[in-house]
Amino acid sequence: MRYLFFTFIFSWYAYSQNEVKPIKVYEIDDIKVESYNYEGFENFMNMKDEYTYIINFWATWCAPCIKELPYFEEVGEEYKNRNVKVILVSLDFPKQIEKGLIPFINKKKLKSTVIHLDDPDANSWIEKVSESWSGAIPATIIYNKNNSKFYEQSFTHDELEKELNKMLNQ
Repeated sequence: MRYLFFTFIFSWYAYSQNEVKPIKVYEIDDIKVESYNYEGFENFMNMKDEYTYIINFWATWCAPCIKELPYFEEVGEEYKNRNVKVILVSLDFPKQIEKGLIPFINKKKLKSTVIHLDDPDANSWIEKVSESWSGAIPATIIYNKNNSKFYEQSFTHDELEKELNKMLNQ
């Protein structure tokens, strides 16, 4: 019995040490946005499970980002039964989350997971996302446990679907 107890405690401790926790959680009217520094966010780019992930970097002040958001929402809904998950990574300034980002999520009725990346030293993490990324947004990564591709561009629905299908069919 003692062995089982210590095994449980050790397993719980090991799990809790690997659990990614946001640096802050914003919540208004049942809309919750978790904010991560790059170290915490990096886990979202390295999941090795049965899903294909579409990670889109955007901000509420970026017109091309806003224009393409409906396509990410549509593709996420259309492909959810094929194990596709969309994660929208807001690069909005922290002081704008409660006054800008959360009201935007509510107004646009976004269904995809929205997280906030709060790491002001962008020069230290942009090249970790992709060596080819200049830092301009919108930018997107589509990946699964076998492949990953980075895009520094805006997407139409058809372009996004085409790139996703390439990843799903590899």
